[in-house]
Amino acid sequence: MIRVKKSIMNKAYLLIGGNEGDRFLHMQQARANIEHICGVIEQVSSVYLTAPWGKTDQADFLNQALLISTSLGPEDLLLANLSIEKKMGRIRTVKNAPRTMDIDILFYNREIISTADLIIPHPRIPERRFVLEPLNEIAAGFIHPVSGKTVQELLRECTDPLPVKKI
Repeated sequence: MIRVKKSIMNKAYLLIGGNEGDRFLHMQQARANIEHICGVIEQVSSVYLTAPWGKTDQADFLNQALLISTSLGPEDLLLANLSIEKKMGRIRTVKNAPRTMDIDILFYNREIISTADLIIPHPRIPERRFVLEPLNEIAAGFIHPVSGKTVQELLRECTDPLPVKKI
């Protein structure tokens, strides 16, 4: 009898976004690449038009939250995301610079990870409205494993004044 080893499917929340070129096309390409390389996209938020955060002298971003099922471990998921960004023309220069595509891991299961290359949950989730608005749409009740608060509570408490508009 042949036994098939079941692969463990992990749940990861991602935020995708960019502000260069055809932003809608880039988001479509990012989702296709994520499904091809990382795993199955289970949920997709609306697209949000968001003001740039940190470096404000640039075009507005489009952002979207995704829930994926993946057999990749957190480090491999990070490497896959970085390869997709590079494939899509992202060149890393200065922090918060304009970009064709950015793919951030917000949560990975309910794990807390802190290495030189990867921090999960993403450390700035509570202070960024452009992350919380789309995430709240698909994961309002998800509990942040560090703060113990739901995404909805984090959004309600968020003091980020930058505009975030559902398209």
